[in-house]
Amino acid sequence: MTGGIPVEVLVLLIPLIVTFIVPFFKPQKATAISFASFIIPFFVLLYKLLISASFEFPLLDFPGPIGEFYLFGDAISYAIGLTICIVSAMVAAYSLSYMKHRFEEMELESETEFKKFFFFYNFYATSMLWLVFSGNLILLYIFLEIALITSFLLIYMYGYGNRQWVAILYFIWTNIAGVLALVGFLMIAYDNSTLALKGITSIGFTAWLLIFLGMIIKLPGLGPHIWLPWAHAEAPTPVSALLSPLTVGLAGYILLRVYLVDPWFIDTYKIPILIYAIISSIYAGFSVFKQDDFKRLLAYSTVSQMGYVLIAICLGPFGLIGVVIQYISHAFGKSILFMSAGSLIAVYHGLRDIGKMGGLHEYVPNISNSALMGFMTLGGVLTIGMFGEFFILYGIVDTFGKDSTLIDYLWLIIAVIVVFIISGLYSFYTLRRVFYRTPKEFETPKVSKLLYVPMYIIGLIAIVFIFPPLATGLVQNLIQNITSIIGGLP
Repeated sequence: MTGGIPVEVLVLLIPLIVTFIVPFFKPQKATAISFASFIIPFFVLLYKLLISASFEFPLLDFPGPIGEFYLFGDAISYAIGLTICIVSAMVAAYSLSYMKHRFEEMELESETEFKKFFFFYNFYATSMLWLVFSGNLILLYIFLEIALITSFLLIYMYGYGNRQWVAILYFIWTNIAGVLALVGFLMIAYDNSTLALKGITSIGFTAWLLIFLGMIIKLPGLGPHIWLPWAHAEAPTPVSALLSPLTVGLAGYILLRVYLVDPWFIDTYKIPILIYAIISSIYAGFSVFKQDDFKRLLAYSTVSQMGYVLIAICLGPFGLIGVVIQYISHAFGKSILFMSAGSLIAVYHGLRDIGKMGGLHEYVPNISNSALMGFMTLGGVLTIGMFGEFFILYGIVDTFGKDSTLIDYLWLIIAVIVVFIISGLYSFYTLRRVFYRTPKEFETPKVSKLLYVPMYIIGLIAIVFIFPPLATGLVQNLIQNITSIIGGLP
């Protein structure tokens, strides 16, 4: 505590303040300030996670049915918050070289455009960070909408192809998701006379259903997923590197928070949700094999990976730990991969067609090696992704093994293992297609360190998280946090 204000709140203010001052600096200084504004909270939140800290800080007190606006932190918030911080910091550093290339490509004056870009970029990343510490559903919704508007504007201004149409498509679909969730939140307010998470005691069927459907669109799951390949593929790469790893995963975070308030909907309908999630993940996984556009391929991979989140949330306390760890591993792996795709676009003048690639490791080994780290993280190979898969399988046994014999839920174990195998297969199949086939005729370009060093840092963090004290601190505190909340449920 500092002067009565928790240090967590003070560090959350840093990127918010920087958002409004960064346009006054030249691109290099703006990059450094943006990077620092997220890296400082990263270390603070990591420390707070490891010491099992918590906090609650009141902001405003409204009469019912809105209730108190407050910020709070627990192991879940810290784990997801530090993930947002480290990815946002590294993508900010990456953006200096990448967006300079993009502005030149668009024939825009770079210094002026960097002022706009970093304002919207910082506001976008900061809104996601504040969302995970919001203790009131309306406050959470406000930050969700800020993230939508700022990401929409970044796609609209700096995207590829028919970027205005893609931005509007993205805005409409994700706004539908937000409106469905908002109506669900308002129904909760009517039933509980508050939207403060600590004051909500029950959530009715219709409210739960609307929130669930909204988050299915935002994840997205099979069916509503049609907006995502367009948005992720045509967004400027720094936006793709936040949108896929961080923003869509926050739908899983919202479902997790609602579950921890009242879990009955997920517990009651877990079998159809599991079946849907498995089908969604397998369908999207096989769709990856058919893609020739590198960024679109990664978008389908996101749909597949978000199936993990839906599977995990149905699997009791250990599955909920899997939700958090899957968020982290997907954020680390997919941010690396979108940046690697963007680096190829930058150094090879728009190269995205995998059919025209092959053997690129010979020419851009730093990008190739960082992409390997990204695919390892997605596939759960010697990275934090291993723990996500472990807790999902553990959750199956813990949830279904109490009242059933192994033969009764063996189908589920097999199906989930198939999902894991498909992710590994498409990861290394793609890696081979892009970087390790027979080399084609490419030049060896000069690659800015900012186009690959941030990826290495994220990849190393993904590896370090499988060792103590990070691994033990993360897992033990998540177990303690989640089981203490569930233990208090009626």
